[in-house]
Amino acid sequence: MLLDKLNAQELNKIKTLSFNKDDVIFHEDDLCEEITILLEGVIEISSYSFQGMKMIYNTILPNQIFGNNLLFSSEPRYKGNVICKTKCKVAIIKKDILVNIISNNQEFLLEYLKLQSDFGKTLNDKIKILSFKNADERLFYYLKINNNHIKINSIAYLAKELYLSREATSRLISSLVNKGIISKDIKGNKIIISLS
Repeated sequence: MLLDKLNAQELNKIKTLSFNKDDVIFHEDDLCEEITILLEGVIEISSYSFQGMKMIYNTILPNQIFGNNLLFSSEPRYKGNVICKTKCKVAIIKKDILVNIISNNQEFLLEYLKLQSDFGKTLNDKIKILSFKNADERLFYYLKINNNHIKINSIAYLAKELYLSREATSRLISSLVNKGIISKDIKGNKIIISLS
């Protein structure tokens, strides 16, 4: 984890905050002046279309960071509302403190660059998924980037990852299972989908 790379003096410069479910940490168009590390809970970044439809841009899980792609950009404003989906605890590193830490702590710098690179790769994967016109190509690509084996909590989660409706995703999986192209198992509260 990123914070594990900090010494005691650096940790003292980090602010830790707690939030309740449905609290808004940042509003759309707020200026981004820090990176935020989620320590506990689940955060959603979302906005609304002109027609009033909710659009979820990202779901942040523990040990993930956000604000990192905005902080040094030419337009460092949040593109959506940053909302706590559960009780949350976050660590906030202000821009000037981050620059100081990066300049003096090579271990932290390397971990930070790794997180940035991983985020870029994930973003490229999402763009590629969206470039596929039909649903089965999206599913096959998603399986490929996950070593042909995925473990999910729900079909709704997979639908979100594929940018499809839950109904379309469910029909697609049933069809591919019936054709013997993929297998679907349920173990505990997880759904496991693999290429046959």
